[in-house]
Amino acid sequence: MEIILKEDMSNLGYKNDIVNVKSGYGRNFLIPTGKAVIATSSAKKMLAEDLRQRAHKLEKIKNDAEALAAKLKDVSLKIATKVSSTGSIFGSVTNVQLADELSKLGYEIDRKAIIIKDAVKEIGKYSATVKLHKEVSLEIPFEVVAE
Repeated sequence: MEIILKEDMSNLGYKNDIVNVKSGYGRNFLIPTGKAVIATSSAKKMLAEDLRQRAHKLEKIKNDAEALAAKLKDVSLKIATKVSSTGSIFGSVTNVQLADELSKLGYEIDRKAIIIKDAVKEIGKYSATVKLHKEVSLEIPFEVVAE
């Protein structure tokens, strides 16, 4: 079943992408929750016209994301957390803590745009991927230290 996404979905695609999904997933979840519409020929024509009209606006959004990526390129974060005597931390460091640290530095980035590959459960140096735009992403190094 072909659908047009109305918002970014992490494992499926970005807003206004045309993707193929199983019929049950599309009809029972994506369409009723307003996350997608069926990709009929008229819906595809409307999408093409909307994208053509918004091309300059989308270019500005991409340029803003690239400018923010250039500013974030030199950022290195330190996350202070409680540590046991063996060096492992209580709980784990998540994208929420990284988003909080970035907001303290003046960068408002949605926590859903920050991706940490492996669970961070020990003191050390790690890196996280920040997706600012569907074509713009960067790696931010961070260090977990004892509080």
